[in-house]
Amino acid sequence: MTYVVTESCIKCKYTDCVDVCPVDCFREGPNFLVIDPDECIDCTLCVAECPVEAIYAEDDVPENQRGFIALNEELSKIWKPIIEKKDALSDADDWAKVTDKLDKLER
Repeated sequence: MTYVVTESCIKCKYTDCVDVCPVDCFREGPNFLVIDPDECIDCTLCVAECPVEAIYAEDDVPENQRGFIALNEELSKIWKPIIEKKDALSDADDWAKVTDKLDKLER
């Protein structure tokens, strides 16, 4: 099993999760983070650190977010690792509670 970043992260990209990851499994896109399923060791540390509750165990991903399992796998192959915490996007707080924002994902 792996952990999966879901829609809540889009246009927020808080990186608190990156700071606690012992294996550097996060990958960074323009306005979203993903977890590389081949690198994740299922330690659960990132889950509690995410301020928008965007990270789930693969088996616990809500039904309406299941597409993010494949999306994390796909994008983790092309995006570069992020290993240090960065500032969130400038308007992250405005987007934190917005839903249905998959169309806002920048690749």
